[in-house]
Amino acid sequence: MKRFNYFAVAALATLGLMSCGKGATGADQSENERVEMVRVQSLEKTDIMREINLSAILEGYETQNVAPSVNGKIEHIFVEEGDRVSKDDMLVRMDQMQYNTAKLSYANLGVELNRTETLLKSGSATQQAYDQLKLSYDQTKENLDYLEINTYVKAPFSGVVATKNYEDGELYSGQPILVLTQISELKAEVAVPERYFPIVKAGMKVDVVSEIYPGRSFPAVVERVFPTVDPTSHTFVVKVRIPNAKEELRPGMYTSTILSLGTEKAVMAPYQAVLKLQGSNDRYVFINDNGRAKRVAVTLGQRVDDKIEIISDEFSDSTQLVVYGQGRLVDGVKLEVVK
Repeated sequence: MKRFNYFAVAALATLGLMSCGKGATGADQSENERVEMVRVQSLEKTDIMREINLSAILEGYETQNVAPSVNGKIEHIFVEEGDRVSKDDMLVRMDQMQYNTAKLSYANLGVELNRTETLLKSGSATQQAYDQLKLSYDQTKENLDYLEINTYVKAPFSGVVATKNYEDGELYSGQPILVLTQISELKAEVAVPERYFPIVKAGMKVDVVSEIYPGRSFPAVVERVFPTVDPTSHTFVVKVRIPNAKEELRPGMYTSTILSLGTEKAVMAPYQAVLKLQGSNDRYVFINDNGRAKRVAVTLGQRVDDKIEIISDEFSDSTQLVVYGQGRLVDGVKLEVVK
């Protein structure tokens, strides 16, 4: 009997200790809740010079495929790739047989028309015969002009020969013989986010920047704002005209276009306060929400020195942004704000 009592007492003591242990652990967890020390700053709107920085590929202001409307043998190409030409310079001479045949027909019809006109005045020819001959004469003249343009192909504008696809004596089969492009003046078509549609106007100044020329910018101007917005990308197109008298820029170059939109108020934050979600391009910040961390997704805007514009509907005038210690935070953790 004594032995039984000994084991019973031991069991009760063990249960008592376990119960006491559970109570102590719960109290410790309550008293030792995780607290992170952070620094915060109030979010305020400040005036910034609003700029849009968008990429663009330069094009010749005018580019044209030199492609005659008549097929046949290419007799001679007067230029090579890289040659500079002026407006109306001869570029290509096609086979002249059709042109020469039309030229002879036109000359013969001219003689016949003059003879018929004389006979008409003397009453030896009818007005109908004269009219039919005159119609044939005019049609032949139109055909002759058409063949002349497409046999002796001239430069439609001053520029540079960018591409040459044939050699003398080859049969022209539809692919452009040459590609002529303008270099002294360039253009770029830039896709601009739709939120700027009410602001961007023709005539606005643009700076074009290329990595090839560090520290330099090339002045340009918005020539045209396209009237529609792409429903997929939510952008609209702006045509930029770029003077290039020194020809330092070239078609095909990758550049940045900086469009100044004037002064505007924006919420600016230290760049290091913005965090990036791992595995995506989503950005977020932490704010002080009544002593606890709250994660807020943001859209980035313009960067100015070491600050970046952050955009969110959850910001107010009293919002406190965590600017130090944000890397250790999780949503809902308790905060201790230090100076």
